[in-house]
Amino acid sequence: RSGPAAEAAVMGYDAEFGGVVVTHRAVVADETAEIQEVLKQWSDVEDLHLIITSGGTGFAPRDVTPEATLPLLHKQTPGLVQVMMMKSLQVTPTAMLSRPAAGIRGATLILNMPGNPKAVGECLEALMPGLPHGIRQMRGDK
Repeated sequence: RSGPAAEAAVMGYDAEFGGVVVTHRAVVADETAEIQEVLKQWSDVEDLHLIITSGGTGFAPRDVTPEATLPLLHKQTPGLVQVMMMKSLQVTPTAMLSRPAAGIRGATLILNMPGNPKAVGECLEALMPGLPHGIRQMRGDK
């Protein structure tokens, strides 16, 4: 449900990133192993620069996206999580119930964002002052 919103939000920052191409999309069941399989394929084999997941970050029993993501990360990026949380809390107090995660696996940045389509755009907007530079650094570009 929020995948198209995430894609539209990313495409809106084409100039900031120096070109954006969305190459992969998937709807993945709320199962840790399935989420991890896709994240590993896209980061280790496909070598994507950025993976945005949406949903699975709440309190419901099926919300396991952070638990699936965190063990795969080589480096966590707590500043990105803090920015997403600060932005979300400006919009709604229930953002405190979100459990976003973010970090680097190899040369891929993985962001777990809320499932609300509007929240994905808001979080991405909040991250944009540093995200393109961070991805260039991660990829070894200056």
